[in-house]
Amino acid sequence: MKIGVLSGGFSLEREISLRTGSAVTKALKKLGHEVVPLVYQDDLQPFIPQLKSLDLVFNALHGGAGEDGTVQGFLTTLGIPYTGSGSLSSGLCMNKHLSKLVVRYNHLPTPDWDLATPASTPGTSFDFGYPVVVKPNDQGSTIGVSIVNRPEDLSAALEAAQKLSPEVLIEKYIAGRELTVAIVGEDVFPIVEIEPSHECYDYACKYEAGMSKYSCPAELDSERTREIQEIALKIYRLLGCAHYGRVDFRLDEDQRPWFLELNTLPGMTDTSLVPKAARAKGLSFEQLIERIIQEALRKI
Repeated sequence: MKIGVLSGGFSLEREISLRTGSAVTKALKKLGHEVVPLVYQDDLQPFIPQLKSLDLVFNALHGGAGEDGTVQGFLTTLGIPYTGSGSLSSGLCMNKHLSKLVVRYNHLPTPDWDLATPASTPGTSFDFGYPVVVKPNDQGSTIGVSIVNRPEDLSAALEAAQKLSPEVLIEKYIAGRELTVAIVGEDVFPIVEIEPSHECYDYACKYEAGMSKYSCPAELDSERTREIQEIALKIYRLLGCAHYGRVDFRLDEDQRPWFLELNTLPGMTDTSLVPKAARAKGLSFEQLIERIIQEALRKI
């Protein structure tokens, strides 16, 4: 097939997107596909002639317009098939506040939170105590995220996050283990546990080799594993996701899982979590990419 690999973009995750695009391109070539690199900055219009000649676009963008439904809507309008969730699901999952509302409405566990907006008074409306996690409402890769232990530190954390997004989530901090569940199609992969070297699983811990320790499958009993995987799949379905995604959790000291967010275009780099889960399932990186492609084609 003739497959375009769309990477780059203008979000703060551009560098990671380029890494994902490079890894996917190599895999596609090994699989025997014809690859058309589509590295863009802020305008897809010049790529329209190339896009219309493709069998499929592999969306390797992260964050911003590449993950919030904008690019998905553009490709849908042109009638060009692509990997990953559609426009509505992408936009919903990128908005942490809205996705948590859907999850809570359906009686699934997610930490208490408040949404700080430019019109709200920070730090006055939440009553779940400290520590809290402060994060931009629509960013990925833990960019702009901080853990706040004292009320006097909240304003600085909010100010830093609001430089990246006008809406900021103030979320109850769940002490415990960092877990993530990859899903391809509706096939739930083994759970990955992350042990970051920093207090927060931040940008450096995600993308710099040696900054985090990973265990896959995570050391959990079979009942807890099944429970977390079932919750992950329920959330994936509730939020309308397609082809593949990754659901992030915290597991508290009482062994209760708490949904944090769903990544509709998770990274595909050397340190990325979905490829780690795939390896634990016996799939090579190339086999993982081919499965994602086949999911995308099956859903057309």
